[in-house]
Amino acid sequence: MRFRQVHLDFHTSEAIAPIGARFDKKQFQDMLRLGRVDSITLFSKCHHGWAYHPTEANEIHPGLGFDLLAAMIEAAHEIDVKTPVYLSAGLDEKLARRHPEWLIRDEHDHTNWVKGFMEPGYHQFCMNSPYLDILLNQICETLSRYEADGLFLDIVGVRKCYCHNCVQSAQEQGIDPRDAKAMRQLWENTYAGYTAKVKETVESVKPGLPIFHNGGHIARGRRDLAAMNSHLELESLPTGGWGYDHFPLSARYAQTLGVDFLGMTGKFHTSWGEFGGYKHPNALRYEAALSLANGARCSIGDQLHPDGHMDEATYALIGAAYGEVENKEAWCVKATNVADVALLSLEATGMHSKAEARKSNSDAGAVRMLLEGKLLFDVIDTEHEFSAYKVLILPDYVEVGDELRGKLEFYLQQGGKILATGWSGLNPEGRAFAIDLGVRHLGANPYRPDYFRPLFQPGSLGEASYIFYAQGQKIELDGGTSLGHREDPYFNRDAFTFCSHQHTPSSYADGGPGMVESGSGIYIAWNVFEDYATKGSLILKEAVLHALNLLLPGKTLQTSLPAQGIVTLQEQKEENRLVNHLLYASPVRRGEGIEVIEDIVPLYDVVVSVRTANPVKQVYLAPQMTPLPFNHENDTVTYTVPVLECHQMVVIDYE
Repeated sequence: MRFRQVHLDFHTSEAIAPIGARFDKKQFQDMLRLGRVDSITLFSKCHHGWAYHPTEANEIHPGLGFDLLAAMIEAAHEIDVKTPVYLSAGLDEKLARRHPEWLIRDEHDHTNWVKGFMEPGYHQFCMNSPYLDILLNQICETLSRYEADGLFLDIVGVRKCYCHNCVQSAQEQGIDPRDAKAMRQLWENTYAGYTAKVKETVESVKPGLPIFHNGGHIARGRRDLAAMNSHLELESLPTGGWGYDHFPLSARYAQTLGVDFLGMTGKFHTSWGEFGGYKHPNALRYEAALSLANGARCSIGDQLHPDGHMDEATYALIGAAYGEVENKEAWCVKATNVADVALLSLEATGMHSKAEARKSNSDAGAVRMLLEGKLLFDVIDTEHEFSAYKVLILPDYVEVGDELRGKLEFYLQQGGKILATGWSGLNPEGRAFAIDLGVRHLGANPYRPDYFRPLFQPGSLGEASYIFYAQGQKIELDGGTSLGHREDPYFNRDAFTFCSHQHTPSSYADGGPGMVESGSGIYIAWNVFEDYATKGSLILKEAVLHALNLLLPGKTLQTSLPAQGIVTLQEQKEENRLVNHLLYASPVRRGEGIEVIEDIVPLYDVVVSVRTANPVKQVYLAPQMTPLPFNHENDTVTYTVPVLECHQMVVIDYE
């Protein structure tokens, strides 16, 4: 998989003509060179349903008079640029209007993405319909006629559907269509059947061709779905609603799966489908560097104008980022992440069955704390080997049944430590802790919000009772040691008992322990990660980082990098070296919540210490190849990075 990819959209209405009139082979090649691009995903079929080449399996765009796909592939291959080919799989608006009976329907017979045909937008197809055979023929034809270097199929996944085909299939299988759980298995089988038939089709034409099915998200804990791809492409446009926290969370899981993957952002100011929108060059530099720091290759989304002329401003923008990536690639190949901590993803385990909440952003809150606290971490599922980590985090709602309890007990016996919060650690009945955390469960705390008075000095904060907004659990000590207690408010806010504008102040009444240390680790009695994702209160992070510092007396890496900075440590075992990535930028929210990076403020004299038992030969800045003075004693190498401007790699060569 190459490092500097472009994903080129071309979703073009039949109401526009001519198509590709300004395409010029030399101009196309010049733009790829300007952008330092080494792979570009080109379009066979768009969301509107049109092909951009002569076809018997589909219909060529009515405004196109030549083979645009062939011309682009030829031009790219001449300059050693690879060309995966794109087909819109889930959307085909041309066909949707001819065969609306093949579309996905909800319980009320409504279509998606838009409801009905009297508003602009696309309609998604059900793969349990005759449409699938049409799509397979289109794939077969495209791969038979063109030198594709991969296949990208878009807008697919396990889809909830009550179209007449799905209802009929359910009834034939003895499933009650009103039984959502039983229907879920049918929808899973539909998607698995689609991916299997695609693979069979591809293998019959071009064995071994890379295939990726894009559903917009790689579900943590669904290794079966991930394995339906040859590699992963993590769609994550920070300005398009994903934000800058999404990619590190997704990447820290993807790298544990041991497959090649890339981070897909966009050149757009907002998101896909934007014409004339340009991200600040510093933002694209940062996003490309963020991919490298997390073990990923890079992909940047663009959309070609209907006239086929490549936009020079876009490729100058991409080139500013990819010029830096090109110089850094050698230190990013075959890299594995070094981690002290594992976050057992709540998405992978599911919410505790007795919790009232059904969705939570606890994973996101936890990752934000770990990034700000400069912890080295992975995001894992229950299939992963826990013993690789010093500390395992169970965030907020992790139910512990028999199978997970066995894995956790074995992990604890090997010397591992657990940080559990809120509902995590409770048995499926939600009445007792399934593992020994030094506490006894008394039930969900009746007061919300309430207060936490730590017995330790929380970082930059002073002694106080701190408001915790999230649901808490009422506990008592059972062999553990209190690190702080709960204080009850006078009463919950109610129509007849309320105080002030928001909530009732602390009554100073001791509500029992709120944070407890034991031989197994530390338990915090609130959903602190969910709370941090929504409220961002500093005390939440200070409490968690205090816990992790207690559980990690010998952290692999420590640094003076400020909270907004990001640090990772990747190892290239074949090269006998560690690569320390340091990034710093400050996203700001503008408009309707769009996160924007504009200014890159350099940092000076950033101190880093890395624990390694290997004898260190040299430390240097990459790609500059500048030697860096270092001190190596007590299995710790310490150095100072003179200047950090956006992204800096520090290489530690060892014997």
